[in-house]
Amino acid sequence: MTAHGADRDSPPTTKPMTAARTSAAHGIDHVNAGDNSAMMAGSGWQQLSDENTLLHTSSAKTGSLDEVEIEMAESPTQSSSQTRKRTHIAGTGAITAQGGDVFVEGHRAGAGADAGTVAVKYKVYKRRWFGLVQLTLLNIIVSWDWLTFSPVAAQAARYFDTDENTVNWLSTAFMFAFTFITPVVIYVLHLGPKPSILAAAGLIFAGNWIRYAGCHSFDGGRFGVVMFGQILTGLAQPFVLAAPTRYSDIWFTNRGRVAATALMSLANPFGAALGQLIVPLWVQVPGDISKGVLYVSIISTVCAVPSFFIPAAPPTPVAASSETPKLSLVESARVLFGHLEFWLLFIPFAIYVAVFNSVSSLLSQIMRPYGYNDEEAGIAGAILIVVGLVTSAMTSPIIDRTKAFLPAIRIGVPLVGLSVFVFIWMPETHDSGGVAGPYVVMAILGASAFALIPVVVEFLVELTHPVSPSVTSTLAWSGGQLLGGVFIIISGALKSGPDASPPFNMKNALIFSAVMAMLAVPLPLCLGLFGRGDRVGLKRVKSDEAITVTHLENGSGVP
Repeated sequence: MTAHGADRDSPPTTKPMTAARTSAAHGIDHVNAGDNSAMMAGSGWQQLSDENTLLHTSSAKTGSLDEVEIEMAESPTQSSSQTRKRTHIAGTGAITAQGGDVFVEGHRAGAGADAGTVAVKYKVYKRRWFGLVQLTLLNIIVSWDWLTFSPVAAQAARYFDTDENTVNWLSTAFMFAFTFITPVVIYVLHLGPKPSILAAAGLIFAGNWIRYAGCHSFDGGRFGVVMFGQILTGLAQPFVLAAPTRYSDIWFTNRGRVAATALMSLANPFGAALGQLIVPLWVQVPGDISKGVLYVSIISTVCAVPSFFIPAAPPTPVAASSETPKLSLVESARVLFGHLEFWLLFIPFAIYVAVFNSVSSLLSQIMRPYGYNDEEAGIAGAILIVVGLVTSAMTSPIIDRTKAFLPAIRIGVPLVGLSVFVFIWMPETHDSGGVAGPYVVMAILGASAFALIPVVVEFLVELTHPVSPSVTSTLAWSGGQLLGGVFIIISGALKSGPDASPPFNMKNALIFSAVMAMLAVPLPLCLGLFGRGDRVGLKRVKSDEAITVTHLENGSGVP
């Protein structure tokens, strides 16, 4: 195994330090140190091969461990206050200098240390927050695009001179577009998150203004033009919804990946909550559709523009796993096809995403036959999402620290299935309990489901490492979007007729969703059972823990 071009398993040399250029991909200069006597012999300033940086080493004996003092400076005459980087590393085998940062690799021996452990300097960068915020904004707006028309389906149907089932196709086509573009998304994300973000920004901008062009008139709109724009925004969604795990992989360490992924991923349903709440306030009559679409188009433009200024990648790797070469797409497909644990997570994740998508798209149609208005249905959808976001905000940092992926899944999955099952009877409690029943069940469903989303997408990456996160994340979300479109079509077909009590109720659709949700419950509960406990290890975390990581800034350790 090599790290920055140095062979960690090679025996130490007894020769003094020498400079050599290696690993051109990173522009790294290595200074190869020897054993204790060689370290002593190599003490003093050493010129690196780039002729821009000097390295000073001195060694001292402390107990049974050898320590090396490392200073990065422009010249040997610099005072200690001018030292660019300085630290102590035990048992150094190789020293790497890159852009003012110190990278140390080699064998570590002595009491309390295992031979072969590598001490390497990695640094996280503050600029990572800019990309995180931008991905969060794009996920919010693309989901808002999805639910622009669903919360006001009755007004939209009159505006476009059609029926509600036809309006539902705006949501369905949006989700099918996700599946259609999935192979392209996997390829683009494999190259890095920035190309994916730029593609999404362009499609969001074009799709929103094309939608507005189709419904700018107060008297009525052109449904075909709006559908075309809706499909473009649907094509944009996978480029940002599947990107969080890829972005976290290269910009964050294992102490922050789950929380970062949670923020970016759950921004997507947060956008849906905004759509559920705000669009009904904008659209009171059919003619308001054009006004609502204009407002969303303006907001989407503001959110899309900063995408062109995000950095493509950190200057240096932030963790060992972030620079581990990922498998090719063909190799990844071969690995995942026979990976049982991947399927035990992929199938229930896709089903639960599909249930969320179909219920969110049809919520006003589910609740309106029982006497709820569009605002009350919108609040129910918002409770589902907001409670879920708050719960995930509390649980994600805990998962980051404890890495308790399996316990979280075993608790959350049954709660999701039971909540969907109980919701079958909640809309019909309007006369006796008002909005209390649907709101309480929506809160429980949101808390359990949303806490699971970052856990599952990150656990998929851990189980399949070094398969690229772009592959596992895109496939998981694509499965949910495809099934979500199918579930909406099936639910529309299950809607009762005008002679039902109440007319046009969707109880059969809720029963269908509950059956699918309950069928998915046993699958993830089987993870690690039947003698397969070794198959649920956290591969990416272990690759990071093989490296002792220290962050250096201004000459001191920074957490």
